[in-house]
Amino acid sequence: MTEQGNEAPVADSASAAEVEGADGIRIRRRPVTGPPVHYVGPFQFRLENEGNTPRNILERIVWDKEAEMKERRPLYMLKGPLENAPPARDFFGALKASYDRTGLPALIAEVKKASPSRGVLREDFEPVQIAQTYEKNGAACLSVLTDAKYFQGSFDYLEAIRNAGVQCPLLCKEFIVDAWQLYYARLKGADAVLLIAAVLPNLDIKYMLKICKILGMAALVEVHDEREMDRVLGIDGIQLIGINNRNLETFQVDISNTKRLLEGERGQTIAQKGIIVVGESGLLTPEHISFVQNAGVKAVLVGESLIKQEDPGKAIAGLFGKDISPVSAA
Repeated sequence: MTEQGNEAPVADSASAAEVEGADGIRIRRRPVTGPPVHYVGPFQFRLENEGNTPRNILERIVWDKEAEMKERRPLYMLKGPLENAPPARDFFGALKASYDRTGLPALIAEVKKASPSRGVLREDFEPVQIAQTYEKNGAACLSVLTDAKYFQGSFDYLEAIRNAGVQCPLLCKEFIVDAWQLYYARLKGADAVLLIAAVLPNLDIKYMLKICKILGMAALVEVHDEREMDRVLGIDGIQLIGINNRNLETFQVDISNTKRLLEGERGQTIAQKGIIVVGESGLLTPEHISFVQNAGVKAVLVGESLIKQEDPGKAIAGLFGKDISPVSAA
């Protein structure tokens, strides 16, 4: 473990306005006028203004995640356990192999108990059993929600799935704001992590990509719009780009967003660089899968439409319109 830094450099050294101007960051990393809750005498006041009130749910999650980082263990305490962590598996290679095997976008199936907007998605939530079912029914990789406050996730779920012998590479679905989280995700068995371009400036993304390479992990860099896509395409070393079809402000979903971001020169650049594009949000039917595949997507990340079904594994065949399990192809 040669990279010892545990702070992403840009977000802390520049003002929010400077960062937004330079990189077009959509999400403020922390309140610009102080904490959202102020204590005056025996009373608690929440000052509602643009500076210290989150503008959307992602910003609220990020602010809380920044606060969580203050409770972390020092990075040096992870070094010993990290040396004994199971080796990282090839997340990118697993997606490519699945696409080559089925001729359909590789599935990253999400182990997800709840969401901020929809509440609990599955009451009988058994993460290991769900993961095993996804793998048996053709998932190339798995995404595991680790955020506790908003998604009722846990790093313990990630660790349990890895220790149970699931062979699918695992994506740690966390809101990354600090390099420390990368080391911790690897310690818990992650083979890949999510980096959100709306949250992280370019320099932070570059910095975290280097750490991922040192740790042997892949990085799925998520974009929402043309500006974020252009930013990410300008960064060397990107292998995986996720296009989230959910609008950050309205939370409305429009899968035509994927096609729009892959048209013209952007699509050509992606092809030239050998980047795998992952479609995210709003993918519910075989027609949706076909639409994003025709746009240039070679993998999809799907959570709610699978986890809410009585048999999440069998729901995979319904999503793709055919059985994509390895057994069916044998």
